[in-house]
Amino acid sequence: MKKIVITVAALVMCLNVAKAQNDSTSNRKLKIDEVNFITSYYHQDGNNSAVTGGIGSEKLDDFGNSIDLQLSRFDKKNNKHTFGVELGIDVYSSASSDKIDPTTISSASSKDVRISPSLNYLKENAKNNTALGGGVSFSQEFDYTSIGANVLFAKATKDKNREFSAKASVFLDTWSVILPVELRNIETDFKYKQGDNAPRNSYNLALGLSQVVNQRLQVSILTDIGYQTGLLGTAYQRVYFGDNGNNAYSEKLPDNRFKLPVGLRANYFLGDKFILRSFYRFYTDSWNLTAHTAELEIPYKITPFVSVAPFYRFYSQSGVDYFKPYKEHLLSDNSEFYTSDYDLSKFTSHLFGLNFRMVSANGLMGVKKLNVVELRYSYYNRSTDLTSHLITLALKFK
Repeated sequence: MKKIVITVAALVMCLNVAKAQNDSTSNRKLKIDEVNFITSYYHQDGNNSAVTGGIGSEKLDDFGNSIDLQLSRFDKKNNKHTFGVELGIDVYSSASSDKIDPTTISSASSKDVRISPSLNYLKENAKNNTALGGGVSFSQEFDYTSIGANVLFAKATKDKNREFSAKASVFLDTWSVILPVELRNIETDFKYKQGDNAPRNSYNLALGLSQVVNQRLQVSILTDIGYQTGLLGTAYQRVYFGDNGNNAYSEKLPDNRFKLPVGLRANYFLGDKFILRSFYRFYTDSWNLTAHTAELEIPYKITPFVSVAPFYRFYSQSGVDYFKPYKEHLLSDNSEFYTSDYDLSKFTSHLFGLNFRMVSANGLMGVKKLNVVELRYSYYNRSTDLTSHLITLALKFK
């Protein structure tokens, strides 16, 4: 809590300085629109760790923080230019990752810090209702580096009741290959060796079409076509075969994957106090995994400035052909690919939660520039007995 108070104080100080500068130089075009600060804590537990072949602790804790600064200016043609700068820092610990090399005090990735800065730009043309932008991102942790870039385009009709959007993105990632300790000095048919750098590249095209049907109903059709290539399995995740004693193998998965999700979102306004926000998505990919997601959120305005929103999400997936639990794979099956990662198994899950939101143009909790406070909690339960809790605090300064 002390860290949060210090960070908030620093943000308020930055905003005061920026305002003073803007007031003293009225011809300065670039100004701060808003600053967003998000902090979260995530905890999960389960007993199907892929690091130990589908059995063992899945306990994980993650403490994340991000700061997002939005600046904007208008040019001579009244086009709005928005610039965004974001920095994310996550600190996590994983009990299962200690089992990569259980002979050490702390294995690779058992505790790590992930740093992820990003920059983005958006130009909005009010005359023809178009938006064009792009961004770059970077993320690094102990064994993984990611470089990303994206471009986006959006076009709305004259009455702004319909909008089409498209966003293309690419992530060029590199793994530092970490093998289970017992496989590091023996010959295997695994493509990579300990310490090798392996690629994992992702290409995505997100398309959306939104429509205002009437004053109460808005609908959107969404898809996010994806293709991945490179090392898509995780080298330190073990697989044990039932007809090979206690000898472990590294997880092996295809080196490419095509993904096709299609979603439908609908928001219905029930008077001044209630909104029904619903979402359904169907997913399929080249690994023969199919999935269904259904979500419902019901924001309720207690006052014009305070609202609560209970939400629920149901998810079901079929599982990939390459998955089998601990020691249910057989060498005699002569399978080219194999995994015991329960994220790729058949399961259903439920997510329950509540979002609390306060909004005021005049400031909140004695801070004049603090306009929005959101506190969100969710509980997740999967049919494989994996459970998790997530609590998030979001602050917006304007």
